[in-house]
Amino acid sequence: MFFDPTAPLVPTPAVPPGVADTVTVAVNGVNGAPSNSIVILLAVTLLSVVPAVLLMTTSFTKIFVVLSFTRNALGLQGVPPNQVLAGLALFLSLFIMAPVISEVNDVGVQPYVNGQLTFTQAVDIGKEPLEKFMLSHTREQDLALMTRAADQENPSSEADVPFTTLVPAFLISELRSAFIMGFVIFIPFLVIDLVVSASLMSMGMMMLPPVMIALPFKLLLFVLVDGWGLIITSLVGSYTGSG
Repeated sequence: MFFDPTAPLVPTPAVPPGVADTVTVAVNGVNGAPSNSIVILLAVTLLSVVPAVLLMTTSFTKIFVVLSFTRNALGLQGVPPNQVLAGLALFLSLFIMAPVISEVNDVGVQPYVNGQLTFTQAVDIGKEPLEKFMLSHTREQDLALMTRAADQENPSSEADVPFTTLVPAFLISELRSAFIMGFVIFIPFLVIDLVVSASLMSMGMMMLPPVMIALPFKLLLFVLVDGWGLIITSLVGSYTGSG
């Protein structure tokens, strides 16, 4: 049994150069809203940079440093452990930053999820509350320092301050404030150490470590004055204006 040969197919016309050498990727889903895949990708990317953002653009650094100074002033090496101090600093930061986070969500995140803003627009609008918070707690001297270090012109207004200049200036200001609070915390405990050391030397008990004798008095003083409450109140008040 024989079949007639099949006629050859008509060749596809060649595409002129420059017409098919581009690739277009659509990131929006139905009704202009971002697709679920893009949202998941952005969420995973955000989770990878959250620690750096948390450290450099919120109150976390200052709180953690002050709490660490408090532990060192008491003469305690591992109590409370770093995990406890970091957890306390994290939740205090969330408490302080709650209004800022809520505003960022209202003006940036939700409009983007609903398809009302593009990703670039959402980032530009959403970071404005965070920049306002950082500017309100950044010294002008630190902004000038970073501006000179970057060899940039002085910004004419706060809105013209680049984000890359604002972040390190804010971090320097936070560390300065934390060190000032740490110095104030150290003073009463240093007095106790001096008194205990002088007393032991006057009694000829130079072989007895002063730290062993001073630690109970430090703990007693810290508990009597409600040390944790005073420190946390001062930290929160330094951002809310009530301290």
